[in-house]
Amino acid sequence: MLSKGFLPATLPADPMPLFEEWFAGARKAKAQPNPDAMSLATATPDGRPSVRVVLCRKLIASPGYVVFFTNYDSRKGAELAANPRAAAVFHWDAFGRQVRLEGPIVRSPGAESDEYFASRALDSRIGAWASLQSQPLDARRTLLKRVAAEAARFGAHVPRPPHWGGYQLWPESVELWIEGPFRVHDRARWTRTLEARGEAFSAAPWAATRLFP
Repeated sequence: MLSKGFLPATLPADPMPLFEEWFAGARKAKAQPNPDAMSLATATPDGRPSVRVVLCRKLIASPGYVVFFTNYDSRKGAELAANPRAAAVFHWDAFGRQVRLEGPIVRSPGAESDEYFASRALDSRIGAWASLQSQPLDARRTLLKRVAAEAARFGAHVPRPPHWGGYQLWPESVELWIEGPFRVHDRARWTRTLEARGEAFSAAPWAATRLFP
């Protein structure tokens, strides 16, 4: 089970190992439904936001980013192409804990996307080809026909579609929150500066501060 304690009196220099500990604990405890669930917010260049739940499939504590996978042609994919920044929230209410992330996003390397796609169930791999995610659909039977057609086309050997893959969210800001009695919660924020290095980033050290809840 996860500890019910609060954040240390002296905040750690790097929030990601503690985030990783919380994430691993939530997945192991089984008390929290869908511990991988992450609310992901994106926005158009003119500031129109949208949010949805995706699954965090990887947390890399050092150098510090999380990974999720989706259809690049979806609404979120289009918004990230035009405005490659996002915010995300994990809320593990069974443990009274929350993590918030904000920062730039880059596509995962092809090898990372290939590896994860190959690990998915066969039906999920077929569905990635069949669904024109976020596009209008006249009737469910049309989708089912597309699924059947793609299943017949590929059989058991389904390659990763070119429009499907991973994203890495590199947080410039991380907030950790622990529920307290009578709404006297514990909350802290860490910030850092990122510098683009090709398809990744180099990061300056984190700066930490406690916040009123």
